[in-house]
This record gives sequence, structure tokens and C-alpha cells, in this order.
Amino acid sequence: MSRSCWAVTLCAVAGMLGACGERPQELTGRKIQGSAASWQGPATSFTVSGWKVGDESSWDAHMRVRAQAQNEQVRVGASR
Repeated sequence: MSRSCWAVTLCAVAGMLGACGERPQELTGRKIQGSAASWQGPATSFTVSGWKVGDESSWDAHMRVRAQAQNEQVRVGASR
């Protein structure tokens, strides 16, 4: 085999072996902040108007409206 063929073979083998060495990506040792319910969060400057802190039904209504605003079929007005 020529020298360039060996180099290509060596690179291919190294690439295959490198793909086998992936480590698990798990979060351990830290507590995730913000583990309280989302609707109990603090009122900040980013809080949407009309939502009251601690009001779960208001939170659900705002999330439904937000989800419908991101629905392409509703935004475009596609008919079935």
C-alpha cells in the first residue's frame, strides 16, 4: 500500500474509535434551581401583564394563548 493509503486508513480507524468513547451526559451533584411550580414564580420586569403571581388558572390561560400563537396552522389560517 502506498503511504497516503495508510494515512487515510489510519484516520478512518481513529475516527471510528473516537466515536466509541462518548461519555454519559448526566447532571449529578447539583440541585436544579427553580424546582417550584412555574406559576408560583416571582413577578419581574419580564412578567406578562395580566398574570398574577401564584394564580395557576391565569398561568394556564396565558400558556394556552402563547401556545396557540406559536401554532403555524392557527397563525397561517390553514383549513383542513
